[in-house]
Amino acid sequence: MAETKQQAASSPEDEAPEVSAQTSFMIPKKEISMVPDMGKWKRSQAYADYMSFIVTLNEGVKGKKMSCEYEVSETVDRLLELLGTLDRWINETPPVDQPSRFGNKAYRSWFAKLEQEAETLVSAVLPADRSAAAPEIAVYLKESVGNPTRIDYGTGHEAAFAAFLCCLCKVGALRAEDQLAIVFKVMRKLQKTYRMEPAGSQGVWGLDDFQFLPFIWGSSQFIGHPTLEPRHFLDEKVVNENHQDFMFLECIKFINEMKTGPFAEHSNQLWNISAVPSWSKVNQGLIRMYKAECLEKFPVIQHFKFGSLLSIQPVKP
Repeated sequence: MAETKQQAASSPEDEAPEVSAQTSFMIPKKEISMVPDMGKWKRSQAYADYMSFIVTLNEGVKGKKMSCEYEVSETVDRLLELLGTLDRWINETPPVDQPSRFGNKAYRSWFAKLEQEAETLVSAVLPADRSAAAPEIAVYLKESVGNPTRIDYGTGHEAAFAAFLCCLCKVGALRAEDQLAIVFKVMRKLQKTYRMEPAGSQGVWGLDDFQFLPFIWGSSQFIGHPTLEPRHFLDEKVVNENHQDFMFLECIKFINEMKTGPFAEHSNQLWNISAVPSWSKVNQGLIRMYKAECLEKFPVIQHFKFGSLLSIQPVKP
């Protein structure tokens, strides 16, 4: 499990205006079609709300192990059921024997089922008086699981999943503190089972072909740790002994399993991070890097969709 509930930590529910049952929901659509449109994104309410969500989670897990106890609300149980359903469909759609190592075509069958059922799955997570939000929020769930044409997965898809969770918070279905470990457990299984080709191959930033956020939140978990320093994540013994408690090490373990050759060659950015003296500096640096190399890159954000919950409208002064 990811974390304890932090009473003091704010959540997007606290920071964003309450979404009423009368809100006019809409099907999200792309708004960033050219590089000059990126200014609209960076000034948008969506960007502000999304970053607030990421930073809230970052604060919530600071110094906490994934094995911490925490309450599980009914809504979180329903979200777990949704993710469990997606997981079960993976097991029911085994990879097809094919010559190509990446992009297993069985994934397309899995995605077709999700496309058909997404609104129903999301409705089951929402409070009854917010059911009208299901078609809007379901778009982010569908966008979050990779590309059924190219069968790839990258941080643009990861951002869509974070947006999906952010929307659930904004309509009052979830609190931001409730859902960390589940997200990455399911997404990791999806990638490894179907061997999806990483979107953009080596990744724009070179941290990991697939994900960025668990490195941010995982580095926050280590802040204040009495013995483990950034240099220790290169030690396979440390990784194997501690990966169940720390998301960052879980990511490193995944890389060690998926890649061969010297670490400094296949994951050079992470190798460089190991030389940073403290986890707080790593954490601050990764947040800056995420903004610059993911959220401010047109190839990633051109696919992001905007609706009533994550609006392209500029932040109100």
